[in-house]
Amino acid sequence: MDLLSEPHHDGSPLYCSTQAPELGELVTVRLRVAEGDPATRVWVRTTYDAEPIYREAERADSPTGRDSWWEATVECHSPMTHYRWLLAADDESQRWLTAAGIAEHEPSDTFDFKLSTHKPAPEWTKDAIVYQVFPDRFARSAAADERPTPHWAKPQEWDELPSYEGTDDRTWLGLYGGDLDGIIEHLDHLADLGVNVLYTTPVFPAESNHRYNASTFDQIDPLLGGDEAYQRLAEALEERGMHLIGDLTANHTGDTHEWFKEARAGDAAASAKRHWYYFHGEGPDAPYETWMGYPTLPKLNHTSAEMRAAMIEGPDSTVARWLKAPYFLDGWRIDVANMSGRLGAIDVNHMVARIIRRTIEEENPNGWLIGEHNHDASTDIDGDGWHGTMNYSGFSWPIWSWLRAETTDARPFGRPVAVQRRDGHATVQALKEWRARYGWRAALQSWSILSSHDSARIRTLVRDPKLHRVAAGLLFTLPGVPMIFAGDEIGLEGVNGEDGRRTMPWSRRDQWDTETLDFYKETAKLRHQHVALREGSLRWAYVDDDSISFLREHPDETLRITADRAAGTFTVDAV
Repeated sequence: MDLLSEPHHDGSPLYCSTQAPELGELVTVRLRVAEGDPATRVWVRTTYDAEPIYREAERADSPTGRDSWWEATVECHSPMTHYRWLLAADDESQRWLTAAGIAEHEPSDTFDFKLSTHKPAPEWTKDAIVYQVFPDRFARSAAADERPTPHWAKPQEWDELPSYEGTDDRTWLGLYGGDLDGIIEHLDHLADLGVNVLYTTPVFPAESNHRYNASTFDQIDPLLGGDEAYQRLAEALEERGMHLIGDLTANHTGDTHEWFKEARAGDAAASAKRHWYYFHGEGPDAPYETWMGYPTLPKLNHTSAEMRAAMIEGPDSTVARWLKAPYFLDGWRIDVANMSGRLGAIDVNHMVARIIRRTIEEENPNGWLIGEHNHDASTDIDGDGWHGTMNYSGFSWPIWSWLRAETTDARPFGRPVAVQRRDGHATVQALKEWRARYGWRAALQSWSILSSHDSARIRTLVRDPKLHRVAAGLLFTLPGVPMIFAGDEIGLEGVNGEDGRRTMPWSRRDQWDTETLDFYKETAKLRHQHVALREGSLRWAYVDDDSISFLREHPDETLRITADRAAGTFTVDAV
């Protein structure tokens, strides 16, 4: 189905005069229609204090020399302003254009275009390619051999597969011994790949290999090399012009955390930290709220001002501490951001997001804040909290459903059945709706993901190396920030998140899929070379069951991208 004849608008430079408007600013917005489109009058509809108003558009010169263009203005009367287009023809027919596409009926505001007057993500993030490392599984330095095994751990040989099902508790206790100096020793690999942002899962001490059950936020785990190794990593990245993003659990701590142990020791009168958590009753044996029923993950109470001051708010908080010298983190990824500050009738999630954002900006005005959310983050991305999300629903699951193998056991988080195989039409519709729901700017500031430490590996899902490369091509060319989970680039496999946390086979390079590695390098290079792939508009050009084609357009250039799952091909061409 040829789609280029459809009217088009989005938040990119071709269609909006600014991507970072001020409150009260009049933003020029442009609508593109094909030659011969029946529209003879066009309006842009917005709301002024929730009351719809219309501004009539005028014919405009074509910035591309092709098609017909209309132009109007939208006043950013509110911090978040939404709008849509109304197209009327001489035969009295009317169409609406929203961010989800043309509607022949009266649509709700759900998919309206959005303008945010809140400060956007830092400028450097537009050029970002993120590489995720699970520290225990990436690389061991020689120093790791000298460290004693902690009492809770079950040592594993580096080439041994992780346990991921049944009752074997190696799932979270199996320790391979990867460390921070091991990462430093392999930064050439990241640089060759085109990566400029390193994101690691937590590095604080904890009684698990994943470290999401932190026992303190005041130091780096000695098993990883301690504070000194973290400083060395930060300095090594800075020397290469790379950025470092940390991982913080704002929703919970571990049950061995010093705060929780103090809180649990007595009642509210005896322990000042008792109200930092949610206890149901007094005494050390009282039940308490946790993350998803796991007793090792007690939930933090963000209605406590004292807890917020220690964790997220102000210059002495955990959030601020690691942004300072000598570590200079460039931002945080917040674990289960969607649950932070939420418990039944209590919902201070927006407050939590805004406080963390403010704390980051006070310490580092160029800091980045990404909130983990594995389903619908649209109500949480309000412009002054999380800059973006880990975009599973808006990117991962649609791409998975289009490229998955005929048979697969891979499932999205929590779903009781495998991801369904869908055709190109359904895939494009999903991509359009999610991008519309998030808004153009928030979608561009979110991380596009094919795999993560919490999901199946893309190679296991698609099985075919050619389809893996098609998926990688879409990762680098669709709107959003590409995030690569360490090992995807060489074809590592895994049926779920636990199995996917396999060690990097540095000593077994004969097992690497070097053709896929070269494709990652080439496509990352394309993204760095072409502004259209980083900031350009997205116009769908063609879709059928097995083929997807789209344009990325910028005032400086236009590229056409075509992906074919039947042939296993992916191409990028200048137009």
